[in-house]
Amino acid sequence: MINLKEKLKKISSGFNKSINSVFGSGNIDEELEALEEQLILSDISMSVTEDIIKKVRKRIRKGEEPKEVLKEEIISILNIEKENYFLSDENFISLIVGVNGGGKTTTVAKLGYFLKQRGKKVLLAAADTFRAAGSSQLELWGEKLGIDTIGGEKGADPSSVVFNSLNAFKTGGYDNLIIDTAGRVHTKENLMKELEKTVKVIKGFYPESPEEVLMVLDATIGQNAIVQAREFLKFSGLTGIILTKMDGTAKGGTIITIAKEFNLPVKFIGVGETVDDLYPFSPKKYGELIFEDQ
Repeated sequence: MINLKEKLKKISSGFNKSINSVFGSGNIDEELEALEEQLILSDISMSVTEDIIKKVRKRIRKGEEPKEVLKEEIISILNIEKENYFLSDENFISLIVGVNGGGKTTTVAKLGYFLKQRGKKVLLAAADTFRAAGSSQLELWGEKLGIDTIGGEKGADPSSVVFNSLNAFKTGGYDNLIIDTAGRVHTKENLMKELEKTVKVIKGFYPESPEEVLMVLDATIGQNAIVQAREFLKFSGLTGIILTKMDGTAKGGTIITIAKEFNLPVKFIGVGETVDDLYPFSPKKYGELIFEDQ
């Protein structure tokens, strides 16, 4: 988190400055009204903001310090205790989903590199065969990082790529398989059916897999990320979120909204284009970071 502090300086500085500006008048009602506005401007949804304000109001009327109360409430929302298999010593299969343009394929490469750095033998499956460069992009990443990759031609059945990768995973002595999926097909219904088909193929080999189904979201699109999350939640089995592009124009509130509305933990955040710019997410450290005076 030390390196991440500098990466997220723009987000934490802006959020902290806006929060500091609302406190100090001595009028609780006016401060909370101003706080509500700032939370919404930080990309926290209206419903989540109202819930936060309600809890903060109750606690500060009892004499607790406003900013500390707000920090504790936000950390509480983010602290969803679900295992992150990428931090475990277990062998597992992960499925990465999300719309194209959010950094999904690059994130798959970053995840592979993250596991390789932990001593794991990793296999990547380039099953985004609907996008012209989808499969070749991941294959190039695999070549660059020294990670084996199974791909397919553009327009090929993604499930065939998944099937071939599972065969290789089963016989090749791999510890982890990470599957990149299509982010755009002709209709949303087709997309979800394709994901369900992919999961069915996986369970044909390993009934308890995939252990992780992570949705990649672009943090810079604000409330549109919530719309995307809602669509992918129609596909059951999501275990968490990877939030990308956190070093751009992201305001930080998207994480809070997703955690509260969907009870989904953020497991990684991506803050750049290099393979080192992917960080396991810590609610406590993130909460402390965005409230820290610069």
